[in-house]
Amino acid sequence: MPAKLANGETVKPTKIRLEVSTYCQLRCPTCPTTMGDTHRGIGAGFLKFENFRKLLDDNPDLEEIELSNYGEIFLNPELPLMLKHAFEKGVRLTARNGVNLNNATDEMLEALVRYRFEFMLCSLDGASNETYSKYRIRGNFDKVISHIRKINAFKKKHGTDLPNLGWQFVVFGHNEHEIAKAREMADELNMSLHLKLNWDDSFSPVKDEAAVRREMNAGVASRKEYKEKFGRQYTEHICHQMWDWPQVNWNGDILGCCRNNWGSFAGNAFRDGLEGSLNDETIRYAREMLLGRAEPRDDIPCTTCRLYKNMRKAEQVLERDET
Repeated sequence: MPAKLANGETVKPTKIRLEVSTYCQLRCPTCPTTMGDTHRGIGAGFLKFENFRKLLDDNPDLEEIELSNYGEIFLNPELPLMLKHAFEKGVRLTARNGVNLNNATDEMLEALVRYRFEFMLCSLDGASNETYSKYRIRGNFDKVISHIRKINAFKKKHGTDLPNLGWQFVVFGHNEHEIAKAREMADELNMSLHLKLNWDDSFSPVKDEAAVRREMNAGVASRKEYKEKFGRQYTEHICHQMWDWPQVNWNGDILGCCRNNWGSFAGNAFRDGLEGSLNDETIRYAREMLLGRAEPRDDIPCTTCRLYKNMRKAEQVLERDET
């Protein structure tokens, strides 16, 4: 469990989130990248290998870096160089926020295996192309499955279990009937299945709520129901990233968490150094806000975040002694 931090304590994370690409070739209907919010708020671009190399070389305490967030990592042409350098430095790489895996060469897929990519979550909201393509617009289910099979073949060739593969299935009304089939397919492909509640109930809401409750570990069919049952927001865990797994944008700007796509804090990891930028006055103040020790401030991105505003409305604060 993360411990509560004293006021003013320096944050020295061994894990960070580093956006490799804010570009994505799909057009998922409710995604902020599709709607243009991401590019308007934090810019459109690719992480440069030179910045990645220097970040790792200057911060030897880094153990793990999450590469995925609002874009598709495989669109960055310098990704293979990053995989190789991280492997040589002993830094684990993950894509837990998800990849769509529609466009990747065999060389790239083998590089994931050769350089021991730790974990990759594949966004597959359905168990057939007909269902999958209703949300993953421009995507091709069969192509993604083919890429997964190639990764498994390369794993066998190189004698490794890495990367571990996950199947992320956002539950909608149009795909809930395929959860069982997706579980069978994931098992056959040696993948773990991760069911996720839809964040926008206005888009294809679930139909058979009782059936969805039986499938979800939390026993709920919507994020609203989750809050009613547990008294906390479904995605409140994201706020802990401000301490434990902070988000850095492709250009070095500090975003704090993976949800922030509208504004950055004052520091920049490439300009000011990683530790310095993660302990700038603005992000320190934001942490105090989340703990209920400071009032919202206009220059702090958290002030306009729906998660933070909902916490204030419910008269709740972030509990750092919770997982």
